[in-house]
Amino acid sequence: MPGVRLTQEDRERIAAGLAEGLDYAEIARRLGRPTSTISREVARNLRPGGYQATEAHRATLQRRAARRGPSTTESESGLDKSVDSVAGLIGHIMIYRDVTVERAGLPRDPQVTAEFDERFAALMVETGLPRMAARVLGALVTTDAGALSAAELVGRLRVSPASVSKAVGYLESLDVVRRERVPGRRERYVIDDDVWLQSWLTSARLHRMWGEAARDGAAVYGADTPAGVRLEQMGRFFGSLSDQMTGGLDPQLATDLLTVVAALVHAAGPRTVEQLADALGWEARRVAAAVDLAERRSDIGDPVAPRAVPGGYVAVANDQRLTEAQRAALSGNGTAGN
Repeated sequence: MPGVRLTQEDRERIAAGLAEGLDYAEIARRLGRPTSTISREVARNLRPGGYQATEAHRATLQRRAARRGPSTTESESGLDKSVDSVAGLIGHIMIYRDVTVERAGLPRDPQVTAEFDERFAALMVETGLPRMAARVLGALVTTDAGALSAAELVGRLRVSPASVSKAVGYLESLDVVRRERVPGRRERYVIDDDVWLQSWLTSARLHRMWGEAARDGAAVYGADTPAGVRLEQMGRFFGSLSDQMTGGLDPQLATDLLTVVAALVHAAGPRTVEQLADALGWEARRVAAAVDLAERRSDIGDPVAPRAVPGGYVAVANDQRLTEAQRAALSGNGTAGN
């Protein structure tokens, strides 16, 4: 309750709530505390391995004792030293994992990176993302490895496999994360380099669907009825928002263009429309529409775009990105030192 100090049990419930993926407000509600109490508690006691109830309670007691002055007994001091030794060993393990393994030897302070990860996740939660999904997404964004397995996410976030699985499923539904198979029948979770553009297009597509559904509803209820007027206004709003996000393009068509570009980059050689359609499992006209869009809007797939060559299409650098002299130099036709 407000005004009463947090107990060891309270902190264990906070840790359990975080592991479950609950946000600060829900944890506060379950404990009967202000949300600010929970957020301050986590921020004050966050460590490289996340929030640990026992460590948080011990650190709080130490801070409280320090404010009162040196009055601990010899036995209490010995206990603190023992706990310090264990905490220090765990800290060294976490630092080794974060700096030597995860951080590929880069000189980063694990406590600073952990605090950033927590702030980053909190920001995503404020925008509407579930807390566990935000933590998983944050871990994937900040890993130097480029991908993480379920076991690695469980170890890094100190959560259950079920929590990771649920969060990954949610992120997959948003087209933010994809799975890739690696030797040994394991799966890793990856964020592609164009994920933010893909997410933007997915959002635009959803806005368009909202707009179309609202306009359908206006027709059903009658355009001259109060419900119909509201639905028509809603339809215009979401339709306009989708157009602004895509420049008036069909979001699905723009997504198809990016897929075709990725396919050509992977193929590393000319492919015809028919070959691309067969490989992608699409109708040929769908591929042709994406290629036609690339010829009209080279900025969408920038800095790569399809180009017609003998034998089909290849992926090339956008002409607008390089000058003629730069292209010639990179092709070996220029003279260095001019």
